[in-house]
Amino acid sequence: MKVIKIGIASQADIRRRMLAIAKGDLKVKPSDPKIWFTSMRSLAQVLSDENRALLDVIRSSKPVSISELAEMTGRKQGNLSRTLKTMSNYGLVKMQKQDRALKPIACGDRIEISV
Repeated sequence: MKVIKIGIASQADIRRRMLAIAKGDLKVKPSDPKIWFTSMRSLAQVLSDENRALLDVIRSSKPVSISELAEMTGRKQGNLSRTLKTMSNYGLVKMQKQDRALKPIACGDRIEISV
């Protein structure tokens, strides 16, 4: 089971952390979050109830394209594409090119949040 670790910190704290890592002052532990949000509000927008349900459908049904996922979920393809792009930018979903379609793949089975 792959766990996606998410952290919430201010932009300044995230920047300080990244600079400390780059300088070698801070060593990244395997238990540290890989995905960072600047607020609970932004996290809640990306991981809304609807989007968590979408991740479950992707994990369980393994659709071969965005079109197939749109049919499964009853969502419009354009809206779904934007949502998947946002989730992909945060590392929650991977979009794999397959023939002429993009196949959505969930990157983890569970999400762990650190504040």
